Amino acid sequence: MMVDIEYAKTFFEQNPDIEILEAFVIDVNGVPRGKWIPRERAIDVLEKGMAMPRSVYALDIWGRDVNAAGLAEGTGDPDGLCFAVPETLSRVTWLGRPTAQVLLAMKDPDGNGFYGDPRNVLAQVLSGFTRRGLTPVVATELEFYLIDPVRSALDPVRPPRSREGRWHTGQTQVLSISELQDFEGVFHDISTACSAQNVGADTTLRENGPGQYEINLNHVPNALQAADYAVFLKRIVKGVARKHDLDATFMAKPYGMQAGNGMHVHFSMLDRDGNNIYAGENGPSEALMHSVGGLLENMGESMAVFAPHANSYRRLRPSEHAPTYASWGIDNRSAAVRVIVASKPATRIEHRVAGADTNPYLVLAMILSAALAGMKEKRQPGGAISGDSHAVNHEPLPTNWDYALQRFTRSSFAYATFGQKYRTLYSACKQQELSEFSLRVTDVEYDAYIRTV
Repeated sequence: MMVDIEYAKTFFEQNPDIEILEAFVIDVNGVPRGKWIPRERAIDVLEKGMAMPRSVYALDIWGRDVNAAGLAEGTGDPDGLCFAVPETLSRVTWLGRPTAQVLLAMKDPDGNGFYGDPRNVLAQVLSGFTRRGLTPVVATELEFYLIDPVRSALDPVRPPRSREGRWHTGQTQVLSISELQDFEGVFHDISTACSAQNVGADTTLRENGPGQYEINLNHVPNALQAADYAVFLKRIVKGVARKHDLDATFMAKPYGMQAGNGMHVHFSMLDRDGNNIYAGENGPSEALMHSVGGLLENMGESMAVFAPHANSYRRLRPSEHAPTYASWGIDNRSAAVRVIVASKPATRIEHRVAGADTNPYLVLAMILSAALAGMKEKRQPGGAISGDSHAVNHEPLPTNWDYALQRFTRSSFAYATFGQKYRTLYSACKQQELSEFSLRVTDVEYDAYIRTV
């Protein structure tokens, strides 16, 4: 389905100042990559599509081709045709030059989604729900840090300026209203941008780290749209921060001694009649508990997606509300899976493992695929944890990037969720990044060893 051309024409008529259309896809790491299109060519691109190298989907985090992914070297690096995703044409409010944006999705010549597009990976998972008459209702919560834009090798990250000056490392100020007020202009502009792009932003709150905040998005009965909104929110937060002479980072662990950034995923499940099948008469339903069982069963093999970078594993430490075991609990934030029992429409699962540095399409694909597998197989989750006490029968999650990639690469669950070709593509991109890190000697190693051993 392409964007409605009459709607697009009306959009540009109602926004006569727009000079540029920013058209982009989302790569394997969740990074937007695309082109600036002059206004006079915008309608033509929206109607006929825009060519992009297929290899754009298989770049490492530094933006370099990953030849082992099979889309660049030896192929001639051909183009694929990308089409606008409906309802994603909107204004970019944080740039000085009047600009619009649109999200693109690549199609094969037969009209089907291109296998290398993460959005298509999630779409394929969702087709399994459609066949069973089920609709996931999904929302994400994204944590991020506002940081000072002035950085150096010796001072790579530091909190933003505020009326009180620099933060002291002992402060957290969680849920502080005054800390929201200090950056009132930033959050006002984030809200304005969300409205302009139809991103349903709900609550904004001050989190645990210095300059750390969280924005919660509204639940939507369309997981593709929920992932789109997460991608747009990250663009909005970063763009608005730059407008205010700040930076924002969704890096999983920018400060070694402070809280990490997570992306918590909430979801319930509707049947054909719009009833939430996760709500039982007096608590969670069997369907919900089976979904939890599927999530726990497949969590270890999914960690290369939930924690996709070297830095991601710094976040996974005990006592930081970042799970280290495949566990569940009722309204328990120490568990990997938190079951929330509320009104029947609001009874849901909160999956708390993924970092904010992830690709939202791939995270939702793994989570929803595991939940569906649990329902099909009637998986039982075992006992709930109490407090942060994990029983010995709860599987420890991989806390090493190399090991997590090995498990993912061999995983039959990842094969079933991503398909063989995309599992290979993803593994190749991550292996290239891992190899790069293995060649870099850190300042800690020099400090510890260069004169002492």
